[in-house]
Amino acid sequence: MGGGIVAHSGSIGYAHLIDPNRKWYNNRRLMALNAWILLLVITSSTNGYDGSMMNGLQSLPQWKDYFGSPSGGKLGLLNAIQNIGSLAAYPFSPYLSDGLGRRGAILIGALIMCTATAIQTASQNVGMFIGARFLIGFGLTFAANAAPMLVTEVAYPTHRAPLTSTYNSLWYTGAIVAAWTTYGTFKIPSTWSWRIPSALQALPSILQVFLICKGREAQALKTLAYYHADGNDQDPLVLYEFNEIKSAIEFDRTVADNVGWKSLFTTKGNLKRLRIIVALAFFSQWSGNGLVSFYLNKVFDVIGITDPTIQLLINGLLQIWNLAWALLAAFLVDKLGRRLLFISSCTACSATFVNKGSDSAAHAVIAFIFLYYAAYDIAFSPLIVSYTVEILPFAIRAKGFTVFNFTISLALIFNQYVNPVALDNIGWKYYIVYCCWLCFELAFLLRYLVETKNLTLEETAALFDGDEAEKEKDSGDEKHSGSFHEDVLQKA
Repeated sequence: MGGGIVAHSGSIGYAHLIDPNRKWYNNRRLMALNAWILLLVITSSTNGYDGSMMNGLQSLPQWKDYFGSPSGGKLGLLNAIQNIGSLAAYPFSPYLSDGLGRRGAILIGALIMCTATAIQTASQNVGMFIGARFLIGFGLTFAANAAPMLVTEVAYPTHRAPLTSTYNSLWYTGAIVAAWTTYGTFKIPSTWSWRIPSALQALPSILQVFLICKGREAQALKTLAYYHADGNDQDPLVLYEFNEIKSAIEFDRTVADNVGWKSLFTTKGNLKRLRIIVALAFFSQWSGNGLVSFYLNKVFDVIGITDPTIQLLINGLLQIWNLAWALLAAFLVDKLGRRLLFISSCTACSATFVNKGSDSAAHAVIAFIFLYYAAYDIAFSPLIVSYTVEILPFAIRAKGFTVFNFTISLALIFNQYVNPVALDNIGWKYYIVYCCWLCFELAFLLRYLVETKNLTLEETAALFDGDEAEKEKDSGDEKHSGSFHEDVLQKA
C-alpha cells in the first residue's frame, strides 16, 4: 500500500470562494480534470491487481506446473518479494517526489513497472519471476508516493475529500480485474494462461506513461485557473489556492524540514500517536486477511474445494464484495466515527475452524470468508491511511507516515512468508492464532484508539498533546491555521 494525502473535514477557509453552480457534471474542464485524477488514482488499483493476481495464479495448474508447484518458503517469497521491493524504495521515494516533481516520480515509477511486468510475463524460471516482482514493488513505491499528493494538489476543493477517502479503497478495483482475468484465462492450455494476467498488470502504468509524456508541464497558477475557474487566473478561489500552495512550500522549507526523526519520540503526545499508527499498520495486515488475500487457494484446499474453476470464481466474487463494502464505509466515516468502525470491525472479524472433506463445513467457511471481509472492509480498507495522517501534526506528518508504511511492509513480508509455512504444517489450527490475535487487537483499540470525528486539526492535536498543542499553535501554527496546506495539502 502506498502513501498519500488525506483531506480533512475541518474548517475550510475558502468555502465562501467556491462557485455553487460549478459542478463536476456541468463543467467540461472539471470533467477532464477528474478524468486525469482517475488515471492517478488507479495507482492504488495496481497494487490490488498484484495481490489478487498472485492469488489467482496459485489456482492455475499451468502456473504451478511451470514453476514446480512452489510451496512453503518458496511460495512465501514469491508473494513477499513485491513488498521487499517496496521496502527498498522507501528511502528514495520522498526525495524523488520533491526533486523531480509528482509527475516525474509517477513517470519513473510507471516506467519501472512496465519494464518489470515485461520481464515477469517473459519469465523462464522462478528466479526471473521473483526478480521481476521485486522491480514491480520498487517502481510502485515511487508512483504510489507521488500520485495521491498530485491528486490532492490539483483536485477541485469540494472534490478532495471524497477522492482521497476512496483512494485506498480502490485497491479492490485492481483486485477485481485480476481475479476475473485469471478466471478467464484458466482454460488456455499453455503458459499464456498466466502470462496474459502478468502482461495486463502493466496496463495502468502504460496509460500513465503515455498521458504524462503527452501532457505539458504548466505553471501552478495556470493549471489551477484552467481547471478550477475556466481559465480566469484572477479568480479569488484560484488566487487563494495559489498563495496557500506557496505558503505550504515555504513552511516545508523553514519548519518541517528542520524537524528530525527524534521528534517522534520526544513528547508524550507523539509517543501516543506512534503507538497507534504502528499498531494499526500491523493490525491491517495481521487480522487474518493475509490468508485470503494471498493464499485463498490453500484455504480452499484445506476445506476440500480443489476445483480451480470454483476457486477462481469465488475469488472474483469476493473482490466485488470487498469493493462495495470498502466504498460504503468510506462515505460513512464522518457519520459513524472512526472508533466505532474500528471496534465494530475487530469485533466482527473472526476465523472458524474447518473439517476437511465436509461439504457443509466448506460452505460455512465460504460464507464466513465473505462475512469476515465485510467486517474488515468497514474500517481497515478506508481508514488506516486517513486516520493515521489525521492524528499526525503537520511538522511530523511525513516522517510519521513513513514509519506507518515501513511497518506495513515489514508486517506484509513476515505475513506472506509465514502463512504458507504454517498452513502446510498445522492446517486449520493456524486460524486459532488469528482468533487470539484479534482479541488482542480489540482490547488495544478499546483502550487506546482516539475518536476524531468532526474535529479540526487543532482539536485533534489537543486530544494527544493537551496544553502542548496550544503552545505549538501559538508559536508557529497559528499563522497557517485553516490554510490550504493544513486542510488539504497534508503530505504523507
